[in-house]
Amino acid sequence: MSQEIVQLLVDIVKLIIIASVIMGIFTFILLVERKLIGRFTRRYGPNRVGPFGLLQSIADAVKMMLKEEMVPGHVDKVIYVMAPGMALMTALSVFAVIPFARDTVVLPLESLIGFSVYLTPWVADINVGVLYLLAVGSLGSYGIILGGWSSNNKYSLLGALRTSAQMLSYELPLGVAVLSVVVMTGTLRVTEIVEWQTQFAGLAWIVFLQPVAFLIFFISALAEAGRAPFDLPETENELIGGFMTEYGALKFGLFQAAEFVHAMMFCTITVTVFLGGWNMPFLNEILNIMPTPIQALAPVLHLGIFIGKSLAVYCSLIWIRASVPRMRFDQLMAFCWKWLLPIALLNLFATVMGLAITAELLGLW
Repeated sequence: MSQEIVQLLVDIVKLIIIASVIMGIFTFILLVERKLIGRFTRRYGPNRVGPFGLLQSIADAVKMMLKEEMVPGHVDKVIYVMAPGMALMTALSVFAVIPFARDTVVLPLESLIGFSVYLTPWVADINVGVLYLLAVGSLGSYGIILGGWSSNNKYSLLGALRTSAQMLSYELPLGVAVLSVVVMTGTLRVTEIVEWQTQFAGLAWIVFLQPVAFLIFFISALAEAGRAPFDLPETENELIGGFMTEYGALKFGLFQAAEFVHAMMFCTITVTVFLGGWNMPFLNEILNIMPTPIQALAPVLHLGIFIGKSLAVYCSLIWIRASVPRMRFDQLMAFCWKWLLPIALLNLFATVMGLAITAELLGLW
């Protein structure tokens, strides 16, 4: 068996493991969100299934899988059934280029297969990783749009139309904000963006150098993920359930999972692009003076830091959901086109001019 085939099999196994872990974290995150929302509103939240309600998410998943699957007679059956899986799979695909840690582990298997196998803390390190994040991350809206359109329900159709308008609009300021980061770092490779932030003892986080781009990206990501206060596609008080009105059982559960995984995806992108990824200030300097056994645990430490940052960002989404009221749809669109996009363009122009002036002063032209 050639080295390329073995490495491909390793990547496939990593994809399966990452998808399984993400879905496991989804059940945990769902419970945390319900608990925190309960506390924010002076309720207990789930507290009956298992100790302290810890098994509530598992019980909900089992209920979704055991409920009777029904396909209404008036829907476009093929697209209706495909839409939930499409929304979930596109969100999971983004994690293929996210670097969860730094170091590559080499397995010396020369005696068995004749060559070494490399285990990287990412599936693919492509040279257009940022474009991949933006392109694949935006594909999740197609599952929602197709689900609402195929339901042949006026509320579902309105939810799908809101989704298309909202996500197409907010992709522009989000992309311009990320473009400011690309101009500053000079690369589209995601791992190099993280490495760039390890400069100056790990203090060169993009969030400190591009606070406006970070704020625009964060707000746009909320709208892209359909999180409150931008959850207009499924407003219960206006559209019953929006694009999910005709869905139930496992298909409804897949849409719910896609929504949460989509939010988790943007949290990991935020951490990777703006918050230093797996890095912490002075982390490498501290590890360099540690004994060799502790240095060998660096990949585990990097992974723990990355997960901790991502969970902290997700908790901020929960805080916003509990604190900020939902916007009207006309306010949502006006906010994007009249405020976010012009500010993002001005920030990009200021970034380019600042880099050009700095290069001129330092004689780098």
